[in-house]
Amino acid sequence: MEIVIQVLQLLLSLSILVVVHEFGHFAAAKIFKTRVEKFYLFFNPWFSIFKFTFKGTEYGMGWLPLGGYVKISGMIDESMDKEAMKLPPQPWEFRSKPAYQRLIIMLGGVFMNVLLAFLIYIAMLSFWGDEYLSTKEVNKYGIRADSLAMEMGFRHGDKIMLLDGEYIEDFSKIPMNLVLNEVKNVEVIRDNVPTTLTLPEGSLNKLINHKSKLFTIRIPFIADRFSKNSLAENSGIQIGDAILGINGVNLIYFNDFREEIQKHKNESVLITVARDADTIILPMQLGEDGLIGVFPNGDINEFFEISKKEYTIAEAIPAGFTRTIGGIDNYLKQLKLLFSPEVKAYEGVGGFITIGSIFPKQWHWESFWKLTAFLSIMLAILNVLPIPALDGGHVLFLLYEIIARRKPSDKFLEYAQVFGMVVLFSLLILANGNDIVKLFK
Repeated sequence: MEIVIQVLQLLLSLSILVVVHEFGHFAAAKIFKTRVEKFYLFFNPWFSIFKFTFKGTEYGMGWLPLGGYVKISGMIDESMDKEAMKLPPQPWEFRSKPAYQRLIIMLGGVFMNVLLAFLIYIAMLSFWGDEYLSTKEVNKYGIRADSLAMEMGFRHGDKIMLLDGEYIEDFSKIPMNLVLNEVKNVEVIRDNVPTTLTLPEGSLNKLINHKSKLFTIRIPFIADRFSKNSLAENSGIQIGDAILGINGVNLIYFNDFREEIQKHKNESVLITVARDADTIILPMQLGEDGLIGVFPNGDINEFFEISKKEYTIAEAIPAGFTRTIGGIDNYLKQLKLLFSPEVKAYEGVGGFITIGSIFPKQWHWESFWKLTAFLSIMLAILNVLPIPALDGGHVLFLLYEIIARRKPSDKFLEYAQVFGMVVLFSLLILANGNDIVKLFK
C-alpha cells in the first residue's frame, strides 16, 4: 500500500507539473495568435486514454507518463511532422511569427514552472508557516555522528558552529550545505574546545552517495515506558527516571547507552539512574540480547524548542520569492556537481523510481507540495538546458537567429531535433538504468 501511495503522489505531481508547463507554451502561443493543434498530458503513441477537440485544439491524455506536449503549427518538434513543414508558411504558424514572439512561446513553459513553485511556497508559508529545529537547539546536547561523519572527523557530542565561516540556522540543512557549497572546513565545539575540522579528500563524493542521516540529534535517556517482562522495571527503574550510565561510565544519552549496553551481553552490570534529587545504582543481570527493556521519551518537544514562524499573505510573498530563488540556486549547484568527473554524481542519477521514492509513504500534503515545488524548479531548469528537443535548444537557435539575423535551415533543425531526442532518451535510460541497478545492490 505504501508503494501505491508513493506512485499516486508521483503521478499527481507530474500531472500538475506537465499541465502547468505545457499551458505556458499554450497561453503564449494563443496570445500571439499561433495555432495549437494538440495539448496532451502524457504521451500517446498509438492511442489516447481520452481526447476531445475544442476550438481547433485536440485535448487529451496519453497512456505513457513520461511528460506531455503541445503541438504548435509550423514548429519542428518531437512529432517530426516534415510534411507540414514542406507547405508554404501560414500566418497562424509558429515559423511565421517574429523571433521575439517565438522566444516568448518557447520560454512560456519554464516561466510557468517557476511561477508555480513561487505560488506553492507562498501558499505553504501562509497555511503551514515555517517550522524547523535550529542548530542552536541541537547544540544543547551536540550531534550524534554516523559512520561516514566519524570518518570525516566528526564525533558524538560535537556542536556544529560554522561551515566555511557560515552559520546554518536550520539543522536539517547542514548535510545539504556540505554538499552544495562543497564545504572544506567545519568549525565545531568539542568538549568545550573550539575545533576546526578539515574534511578529507573524497568526502564530497561519499556525501553525495550517502543514503542514511549523516547527523542525528541526541536526547537524554528518560524512561518513558517498559517492554513486556522488562528487566529495567523488575530491577526498580520507574517511569521518568533519567538513566545516567553503566558501571560508573557516564552515558546520559539514549544512543550512547544503547551502544554501550550491547557490549555487556550476559554480564552483571550496575545501572545508574537519577530520580528527583536522588542518584540510585541498580544491579542487573543482562541476557543474551543485551537489553534492559525500557523505551526513552522520544518526544523532541520535551527537549528542544522548535522554531516556528507564522506568515501573513503579505509576508509570504517575499519569503516565497526568496525560497524560489534559493531553490533555483541549489539546483544549479546540483547540476554543476552532476558534470564533475571528480565527484561522479552522474552515478547517482535516478529515474522515476528514485523520484517516486522521495515522496512520503503516507499521504502528507505539506510534503507533497514541498516536493512538487522542488520538482517544478527542477523541470524549469532542465528544460532550459541548451539541448535540442528541449525548450532550451529552441531558445538557443532563436537567440542565434536574433543575433545573426537569419534562421537556421529547416533541415538543420530536423537533424538537431533528432540528435536532441537521442540525448534525452540516453539520459532517460541512464537514470532509470541506475534505478534498476540499485534495486539489485
